[in-house]
Amino acid sequence: MSKSERFLMLDKELQPYKKMMAEAADIILDQDVSNYPIFIAHQQEFDMGIVLTPQNEQSQWAIHASSLEEFVSKQIIFPEKVEEFKSNFKDASHSLCIFVLSELGAQFIFLPR
Repeated sequence: MSKSERFLMLDKELQPYKKMMAEAADIILDQDVSNYPIFIAHQQEFDMGIVLTPQNEQSQWAIHASSLEEFVSKQIIFPEKVEEFKSNFKDASHSLCIFVLSELGAQFIFLPR
């Protein structure tokens, strides 16, 4: 499967969660929690962020809300890579930053809201 096909598949699978993630991103931004909201979409156990929706029989993905600051404190993003991450981060009012953990590995993707 090509990278673009994988991206389109993820976009389709995560579509039901976009509204919830957009609302959570607005809260994170409006309450000055972080300028860099990151959502974690995973299919296995992952203890990080605030659970927005757990994985269950009806839900293929569990979604957690987090931030750049938490990713740095948990050493998922190293301090020396923060500026590079910020320069690649897309405007949170138009895009959702999602850290996807699946059988394909871990990757950051940006989906339009």
